Amino acid sequence: MIIQQFYDKGLAHASYAVIRTGKMVVIDPARDPKPYYDFAAQHDADIIGVIETHPHADFISSHLEIHQTTGAIIYASKLTGAEYPHESFDDGDFIKLNDIKLKAINTPGHSPDSICVLAEDEDGKEQALFTGDTLFVGDVGRPDLRENVGNITAKKEELARQMYHSTRDKLMKLPHNVKVYPAHGPGSLCGKNMSPDLESTIGRELRENYALQLMAEADFVKTLIADQPFIPKYFGSDVELNKKGAPAFSASVAHITRLTGNVTLEKNAVVIDTRPNAEFKKGHEKGAINLQNGGKFETWLGSIVGPKERYYLVADTAGALEEVIVKAAKIGYERNLVAGILAPRYPELPEREFDLPRFATHPEKYTIVDVRNPNETEGGLIFEGALLIPLPELRERINEIPEDKPIVVHCAAGYRSAAAASIIAAKIAAVPVLDLSEAVLVIGGKHVGH
Repeated sequence: MIIQQFYDKGLAHASYAVIRTGKMVVIDPARDPKPYYDFAAQHDADIIGVIETHPHADFISSHLEIHQTTGAIIYASKLTGAEYPHESFDDGDFIKLNDIKLKAINTPGHSPDSICVLAEDEDGKEQALFTGDTLFVGDVGRPDLRENVGNITAKKEELARQMYHSTRDKLMKLPHNVKVYPAHGPGSLCGKNMSPDLESTIGRELRENYALQLMAEADFVKTLIADQPFIPKYFGSDVELNKKGAPAFSASVAHITRLTGNVTLEKNAVVIDTRPNAEFKKGHEKGAINLQNGGKFETWLGSIVGPKERYYLVADTAGALEEVIVKAAKIGYERNLVAGILAPRYPELPEREFDLPRFATHPEKYTIVDVRNPNETEGGLIFEGALLIPLPELRERINEIPEDKPIVVHCAAGYRSAAAASIIAAKIAAVPVLDLSEAVLVIGGKHVGH
């Protein structure tokens, strides 16, 4: 039995291929199916099946495209309400890969329709568990993403109780040497305490995972619900699209218009300028949001722009433009992407002078906007009296920012503050809007020290 993990660091998403004597099954595939085709060809294997452990919220799966291209059967729980061709895959069901089996285990908790997949070798011994978003290394799946979307909805408290029993009654009873292969690693918003490791064992999780320790059900529910990260705008939309099945990746990306030079943009369309902040400050489309192409671009794109909003992407090279278009497609955001634009030569704009020493000694003379998330600010604000508006909520809450003093924006290290400052500057012209950027690491640290 060959097990191969495919890992997308940007989305912290892990998918898997399982091969046995020329037959291959893919588990929780990413939007682009090519890596799975290449791996199958490398091992002279036929893709006979695709397993969806649940309708994913944080990325778009290629399960339907793989089925349409290879004829592979899609397997999903009957509770999913899948609208694509599939076979139900629930407790008691299994897929034979010649002399090994992949068995379904219903594990509601992260979602009502979650399953895990247990691999048994040719001797019937339990070897590996593909846990989807049920069990991570050091964590379990958050229970608050399916309160309003999907074929079955459930309140987070009920799903947390189901997670308690899925872990205790099923997963924790497996042999300690069974390998654990989760669908996510650190940085994913599908959990809150994931280890940097991308695989584990049942035994290790029993020893080290906070969620698998001895505790009453009520305590587990309280612990699991507490301190979960924010939910990006796109999560609900991706659940629904994955339940239907997304269009083919390459064709969908190829359909997007690419523009060069000075162009006339749609009225009221959102412009996402992905260039480095220094280039953005030299000149940009009026009202553009500076969301720089970085490691978590997909997540922030889907947190700032709504899933039904029409928008443009701007980049400074053809290669960079293709990269951000592909990233947008990973979360299904190519559907409302009007066009990709190679940045024209925008006229240089005078940058507002930021007197950092004055700000450091007299922060009270500024309106300070902290765009970090609530779980980052529970221990207190860096600057006393700062207005806390998390970046994903900023466009909707811009009217909460007073215009009687210069506005200084900060996050934890500078990436989000660049986007936030551009959002605010597009709406507020009465006073300077200044980005503290990386200086927060120095000035903020000194301020906290005082």
